[in-house]
Order: sequence, then structure tokens, then C-alpha cells
Amino acid sequence: MIGSQRGFIAHLKNAVPGILTVHCVIHRQHLVANNLSNEFFDTMWFVINAVNKIKAKSLNNRLFRELCHENDEDFECLVLHTEVRWLSKGNCLIRFYNLFQTILEFLQPFDKQLYDELHTRETNILADIFEKLNEVNKNLQGDKINCIKSKSIISAFISKLSLFKKKISRREFNNFSNLSRSKQILDSDLEIYCAHLEFLKNIMSTRFKVINELIIPKWVLNPFLADIQNVQPLFQEELLEVMHNEEAKIDFKHNGYELFWLKQKTVYPQLWKEVE
Repeated sequence: MIGSQRGFIAHLKNAVPGILTVHCVIHRQHLVANNLSNEFFDTMWFVINAVNKIKAKSLNNRLFRELCHENDEDFECLVLHTEVRWLSKGNCLIRFYNLFQTILEFLQPFDKQLYDELHTRETNILADIFEKLNEVNKNLQGDKINCIKSKSIISAFISKLSLFKKKISRREFNNFSNLSRSKQILDSDLEIYCAHLEFLKNIMSTRFKVINELIIPKWVLNPFLADIQNVQPLFQEELLEVMHNEEAKIDFKHNGYELFWLKQKTVYPQLWKEVE
């Protein structure tokens, strides 16, 4: 979150050429999620307007709750959208889509214009896409996340976006549970979806270029299958000790590479420095 041109990172790169700087992956993923096309931005505005109209007054909220109960809905209230909470947009849209027909029924006698706008924009409510984005955001959280895990999560999601685009273009909605419930999905709506998925893929590839291009030595993931000739001379001696340590093999098998290297950091300081 510091300027890359004139901030601390820029001065650090000038002083230490070749240093690897990694911007907060969760913050970058949130910036990607905030990018919406004009069609989806307008739809989001109408969704927030409808939620506020229902939640703002206690009478409306109570009447809506009763209507949800009469319609035997799984939920009886909407979720407010708060910009500072990164998962808020996805949670708001998912709940809104689950209660969509009840919301239309509630708004029809109160605000016909808002009802008409939402009725024509049902397929433009990006509940499924934001649900996927929220899953990525949650996977990137936690104190056990590292560059290797981040690369796996991000690269997998970028590949999934290409898969989602192909499936939607063929009207296969098995990955989009909310969209599949829509009664009428026009080809023009699918074109907008495909364009947005392609846009997300491009912006994810751009923002996470450093992570995706990160080269992870094979000996880090499994030191016992490493080709010693392809390892830097500085690490060869310690790596050979690891490869012939029978107790270490058992430890690696039961704990995986993360806990293994964490336990070996005092025994093999050169290797641990490179892994870290």
C-alpha cells in the first residue's frame, strides 16, 4: 500500500537492485474485486439502493421479515454492504440473490421504478463471481500463508476464470449455482459475463505478475528428490546432508515441507535462509 514509483519500495529497489518485494496479496485481490463494468456497476448500485430501502426503516425491515417467513425463505433479513469490509460485497449479493423473488414482491407496491430495474437485471447480479472471489480472499488469509501457497491459489484461480468463461459461453452453469436458477438468460447477458471474466483474468495476471513468475526451487518442495547438480553450490553441502538424513525423511513425510523446514532452520541455516 506504499507508492511503487516514489515511495519506500522504489527507494529500496534503487538501493538494493534485484530485491523481491511482494505487495499484500489480499489487498491486491480486493482491488481486483472492486473492478466492475458499467453494467455491473449500475446493477450493484440498484442492489445497494434496495437493501438500504428495506433495512433503513424498522417498519420496512419488519414487514420484509414477515414476508420472508410467509414465503418460507431460508433467510429473513438482508446483509448490508460495507466498503471497508472486503467480503461484504460478496455476502450482500449472495443473500440478495437468495431472496431475489421476495425482494421483488416487497418492492413492487412501494417502488415500481426500482422493481423494474432489478427485474430486468437479475442475471447481472454477480453473486456467483463474488462468491468465488470471497473464497480466494479467505484462502489467502491466515498466519500460515506464504509465497508458495499464494502462487498456487492465485494461479489456480486465474485458470479457473478461463474455465468459467468457456462454460458460460456454452450455457453450462454447474459452477454458478445462483445464475443457474435464473428463468431467462439472454445471449447478451452471457456475453457481458464472459467479457467480465476475461477482464478479471487479465487484471489478476497483471496485479499478481510477481507472484506468478516466482520461481520455486524443486528442492524446497521436496529436498529428497532434488538433483544436486542443479542446486546452487552454496546449498549443495547442506542439501546432501538432508538427503541422506533418514530421520529427516520420516519427519518430512509426516509434517510436510513447511513444518519440516521450520524444524530444520537451526540445523541447516543456509538452506533455511533460502527457503525463508
